[in-house]
Amino acid sequence: MPVKQSRFAIPILLSLAAFVVAVNAGLAFRAIDSLLTSEHWVEHTWQVINDVEDLMGSAKDAETGARGYILTGEDPYLQPYLDAQRNLPVQIAQFRKLTADNPAQQKRITEMHALLDARMGLLQESIDLRKTESTQSVRAFVLSGTGKSDMDQLRAQADAMEAEEHGLLQVRTASASQNSFRARLTIGFASALDFLLIVLLSRYFFRERTLRIDRENVAESLAISRAELEIQAREIRELNAGLELRVQQRTAELEATNHELEAFSYSVSHDLRAPLRTIDGFSLALEEDYAEAVDNVGRDYIHRVRTGVQRMGQLIDALLQLSRITRAEITRTTVHFSELAEAVAGVLSEENPGREIEFHIEPGLTADGDAKLLQVALENLLGNAVKFSSKKPKSVIDFGWDKQQNAWFVRDNGAGFDMHYANKLFNAFNRLHGDKDFKGSGIGLATVARVVHRHHGKIWADSVVDDGATFWFTLG
Repeated sequence: MPVKQSRFAIPILLSLAAFVVAVNAGLAFRAIDSLLTSEHWVEHTWQVINDVEDLMGSAKDAETGARGYILTGEDPYLQPYLDAQRNLPVQIAQFRKLTADNPAQQKRITEMHALLDARMGLLQESIDLRKTESTQSVRAFVLSGTGKSDMDQLRAQADAMEAEEHGLLQVRTASASQNSFRARLTIGFASALDFLLIVLLSRYFFRERTLRIDRENVAESLAISRAELEIQAREIRELNAGLELRVQQRTAELEATNHELEAFSYSVSHDLRAPLRTIDGFSLALEEDYAEAVDNVGRDYIHRVRTGVQRMGQLIDALLQLSRITRAEITRTTVHFSELAEAVAGVLSEENPGREIEFHIEPGLTADGDAKLLQVALENLLGNAVKFSSKKPKSVIDFGWDKQQNAWFVRDNGAGFDMHYANKLFNAFNRLHGDKDFKGSGIGLATVARVVHRHHGKIWADSVVDDGATFWFTLG
């Protein structure tokens, strides 16, 4: 927009906005005033109806009090009559004041006033007669029928008054509803118009401000962008150099660690086994060639030496297997888990020919994982189940998939364990049963846990002492 047009547009828009806001405010105040007037007359009508009910209530209280005194002759029964005698003039005066704008109601209240005066006089006469005459005289006076006629006329006048006010209430309520709708419509229209003006003015000023700022900051933005690009390029080069260095360092560390593990495995396989073979060989020679030269205690010592050496060899084998699993590369394929478990179960049955072992393996199960590592895991889990159920007359071992737990499971009916020590199960060399009860290296469950973790899964166990155990595991 040209500069000259912009100079004139701003004052015109501001003047128009001020005029529209003033008109909207006037319309809104006028609509609210009409609404308040209508609501006042509605409230006024309800007050008149309540006053009619109060008048009739006072008349009924006077009737009740007088009758109670006439029947009993006791002064406390006169209290409602006395209260009504005091309140009725005030209530009539208030009703006259409220209906000063309604001639018909003024006429009815005059007639009701006369009927009330007559009825109150008759009640007073009955009370005076009860004080001086016999009950029979009072009864005859009350049963004369005058009181019922007066009350019927009072009720008729009260009904006419309420009917008049209810008619006015309908008219005034309808008027209040119309005024309320008009007020909401007026205020809504005015608010919408004001909002539209605000939006238009804001849009205009925002556009002008944006154009001005854009023109002022184009050169500065270009300079800043160029500087930022240079800084980012330099930072990227530095990060790349640092990343390459860190990758080289980590690669060198991993290679050194692998070399150390390989050297350790070689040392365990060769350097540690050589002394063990020597000890086992000489102890076997002692046991075979010099058995008669030593007594029973000596032979027991030799047997213990050989047993210890053999157990040490088993531990070395287990540690080597754990080390190989830690360093082995994962090759994921579709593994027929049920068939793999059947094969392991068959080997275990052959290795324990004198025992009654019953395997329940869910058919058709497959898993995504490394077949060799999963076989090692099943060998250890099913082997543990066979071992720890050996003291049962019949070993029952289950393998399958649990939909509720969303995990694989191996369950047995063996010795179980105390769940208080469950957190130690999968640590190397932590055994929950003595070596005399169940032979083992203490490495098997640690090996299973390592296989599961290599597959990014979880492993846990549930058990009851002397009532079997269930091992659960997942494969990520």
